[in-house]
Amino acid sequence: MLGTQFTKGSPCWIDLGSPDTEAAAAFYTAVFGWEFRSAGPEAGGYGFFQQDGRTVAALGPLTEEGANSAWTVYFHTPDADATAKDAESAGGAVRLRPIDIMDAGRAAALTDPGGARFAIWQPGTTKGLDRTSSTNTLVWVELHTPDPEGTLAFYRTLFGWRTAEMDAPGMKYQVVSTADGDQQDASFGGAAELQDTNEGPRWIVYFDVEDADAIVTAAQGNGGSVLMPAADIPDVGRIAWLADPSGAAFAVLKPAPMG
Repeated sequence: MLGTQFTKGSPCWIDLGSPDTEAAAAFYTAVFGWEFRSAGPEAGGYGFFQQDGRTVAALGPLTEEGANSAWTVYFHTPDADATAKDAESAGGAVRLRPIDIMDAGRAAALTDPGGARFAIWQPGTTKGLDRTSSTNTLVWVELHTPDPEGTLAFYRTLFGWRTAEMDAPGMKYQVVSTADGDQQDASFGGAAELQDTNEGPRWIVYFDVEDADAIVTAAQGNGGSVLMPAADIPDVGRIAWLADPSGAAFAVLKPAPMG
């Protein structure tokens, strides 16, 4: 599961681009109990979702032409410029070239060869999220793409990821791990073939929850919608896919008991 000792290729940050940051902050506060704290007037409306004063996600206005509201996953890199160059060489695209975010770190926005958008983060004073893999925080990220094998080869070039096939209902599922450490302990996400042709390739963020059904009810009660009703996945847990009022998709997981 995700930790906060970030290594090359591990998810280290997530943020939501929204056309209405005030409404988005209100929605996620109501659903997850987060608090939103602005990063200040010089940050252009960007700020942090926090839990007990610890950053668990971030939120900002949409900045790219034609962009839809969505969660973006950032992967750790020791060298954003080198990773962006490698991405282009491996068939990806660089939408936003590496830039310094004050002294916090260096970021770039990329698109993989399958069309899924993601970002990279070279840490400065900000290493990444303060809290993961606990209630109402990020616990898993998942890539849905037309060609999982081909697209994962791209990420292996960038980050050295390892993969292991897992039995999953109705699909071939690849569990993804960082390059270092025990492969199971270093797992942080998965990849599967895109099932819904109405949706493009994308990364989906999963939040750990104590009660998936209660979160579904809270999301609907605050203007969100249900993309996939809560369902039990053997040996994984109870999962639901949701969308916030601006249409940004995310998922929740009540993990199955260990052992």
